Amino acid sequence: MSKTKWVKIVSGKELAIAKTARSKTFISSKERSLALPDLIEEGWTRYKEYKNPKFIGVKKDKPFDEQFEDKVWLLLANMGFTEMNSDRNFEMSYDYQNPAFTQQIDVFAADDETILIVECKSAEDIKDGAFKKPIEALYGQMEGLRKEALKKYPGRKVKFIWATHNFIMSKTDLAKLNEWGIIHFSNAVIDYYVELVKHLGSSSRYQLLGNLFANTEIRNMEEKIPAIQGKMGGNTYYSFSIEPERLLKIGYVLHRTEANKNMMPTYQRLIKKKRMQEVHTFINRGGYFPNSLIVSIDTNGKGLQFDQTGTKIEGSISKLGVLHLPKKYRSAYIIDGQHRLYGYSDSQYASTNTIPVVAFVDLDRYEQVKLFMDINENQKAVPKTLRVTLNADMLWDSENYNERRQALRSKISQMLGEEETSPLLARIVDGENETSPTKCITVEALQSALKKCHFFTIFGKKNVIAKDGTFDLGTNQETCDLFYPFIEDCLIYIKKYTEEEWLKGDLDYGILTINRGIQAIIRVINDVVNMLVASGEITPKTKKTEVVFEKVRYYLDPLIDYINNITQEHRKDLRNYLGGGADAHFWRAFQKAIADIRTDFKPDGLEKYWQDEAKTFNDESLKYLREIEVSVKNVIARKLTEKCGANWLIIGLPKPVYTRAKKDSDSQNYDLIAKGGIGEPVSIWDCVRLSECKDVILNGKNWSEVFEGIMVRPEDMKIPGGREAKTEWLVRLNTISNKLQKAAYSVSTEEYNLINSIYRWICN
Repeated sequence: MSKTKWVKIVSGKELAIAKTARSKTFISSKERSLALPDLIEEGWTRYKEYKNPKFIGVKKDKPFDEQFEDKVWLLLANMGFTEMNSDRNFEMSYDYQNPAFTQQIDVFAADDETILIVECKSAEDIKDGAFKKPIEALYGQMEGLRKEALKKYPGRKVKFIWATHNFIMSKTDLAKLNEWGIIHFSNAVIDYYVELVKHLGSSSRYQLLGNLFANTEIRNMEEKIPAIQGKMGGNTYYSFSIEPERLLKIGYVLHRTEANKNMMPTYQRLIKKKRMQEVHTFINRGGYFPNSLIVSIDTNGKGLQFDQTGTKIEGSISKLGVLHLPKKYRSAYIIDGQHRLYGYSDSQYASTNTIPVVAFVDLDRYEQVKLFMDINENQKAVPKTLRVTLNADMLWDSENYNERRQALRSKISQMLGEEETSPLLARIVDGENETSPTKCITVEALQSALKKCHFFTIFGKKNVIAKDGTFDLGTNQETCDLFYPFIEDCLIYIKKYTEEEWLKGDLDYGILTINRGIQAIIRVINDVVNMLVASGEITPKTKKTEVVFEKVRYYLDPLIDYINNITQEHRKDLRNYLGGGADAHFWRAFQKAIADIRTDFKPDGLEKYWQDEAKTFNDESLKYLREIEVSVKNVIARKLTEKCGANWLIIGLPKPVYTRAKKDSDSQNYDLIAKGGIGEPVSIWDCVRLSECKDVILNGKNWSEVFEGIMVRPEDMKIPGGREAKTEWLVRLNTISNKLQKAAYSVSTEEYNLINSIYRWICN
């Protein structure tokens, strides 16, 4: 006899009561006041007083695993599942011969057509999951649990779900789940549906069922509908009016999130709750939208049955008839009009109104995305990260092979944030994701890093190979299948041995899981691969990923040591390096960490970069710049005195320069006298800056009558351009001088050579 505790399955008012209990993140109890000290030691806190002082109300947080189970349970309850387990004590028999063998079920949810059985696994902090035995145990019980559920709820479809929180799944475990038909719900998937429920209410259940039971039949749905068949843009389409309730069942909207990474096309924006509520209110007040929704009906190439009527209109290419819609979940993609459709969700008019629809059949991914983009081309609401995704979809099969590789880079970037085995899972901002200190890496940054690498082939005119990629097998998909496991293995290895730094993100001057850090990691991996390919030690296109990774790993170890032992001062120096060269500074620092230990690793430009960045020339440059400024001003003062006499300052200086310098001089002299007059007075000429010397030299006839023959460097005599070009050296010196005011700046070799040559010329 079955030992299943069906009494624990509740509906109606009892379900509502269970929902209230599950919604609380704490448990409460009425206890004797005398026991309060002991209760506090056990983790309880005082929160309620009673009229009888002998009693006290206490509460404490539910364990994290119970809170996670409640989250999943509430998600399905809010989606409108009508029968669910009331608490954690629901058990089901799974062995026909031994009915006493039972299994505790974390979440059980049923509606008129489906049954979901959910196993929940959670951790307080992110960690690697190892679920070989529990997954095998679930698989061994599945058939028995399915039969037991169908005895109680005959005719329904059953699906098993493995829900995890804070676990990074292993590839082996995911493969087993997939092989045995168990759906994995990661943090990202659950959070996605939680957000969707907020926007769609119970209609979100259709999105979930469309995902779980894609292309399976919907019972009790009428599929016939009057329609007009037509042609447009080389595509057959059907125009018809349909009750929103019917379209809601087969309709589907995909959003660019890690929750649905492998579903195409992923072009939609997340439905906005405020917008949908406005539409909902408008409809319930009798409003309507006369413009058509645009959908693409997926038939897997089989086409739709269309029964043409006998009535024909002469000269018309359109046809009247009855269209047979697919009675399947997730068969109609909503290309445009999602708010109009979902505004009817839970509306009194969902089954009594009809909405106009233009339905294409089996539009390929490119055509769907292009149609969406054409409709929304003037709407600023399409975010930048979504446009990146759209380009990946649209360019995947582009006739331009460089555009194909652009799509591949976008795909790899997205996979790094979405694959359940990736160490960057939920750490990358993509599509609708919100940023946070630990989710601060952008798809654009990853794409940029990959573009600077040589993993993929670069093509010239007529798609001729200009530079062969180290992992490029010719097609996007083959190259993706080869390269992604390699780059993931490299990042997993770094994460494993830099766990503390990896988790920081943008917090506490983190240097690794931020845009610049991950970009630098990817680029040094590329440098190592290039070196090993050039020396013949690896052939990524023919060797197994594990073999290539083992060779590369040897060069990652010094980088891991560098990351784990970096000083706070060095950490801040990296983070505070601003400007266009900041990305390169991270990359070169990571290169140097490897090169200092692995002496065979000698990336191009590394030595020169650190000569320029080592501040080797800073002190000498500062000294030369001061002496140059003194010499330049001495020459100008002497020559203008010879030309203009005692009033050379007024006659020779531009008025704005004179006015500013005089104001500065007066201020400094005032302060000097106010403090007792200790020190030398400051002249107006003392306050003229090096940057203003060019203005003085070019003022009026100063250039032609005095300075043209003496203020031009010998090497600038024949350069094209007039006096502006020939005095450009003063501007360049001033720029370097200003940069040197910043503590992090290092004079480059090129800049030092310029300063040195001017010093030897002007000071002699």
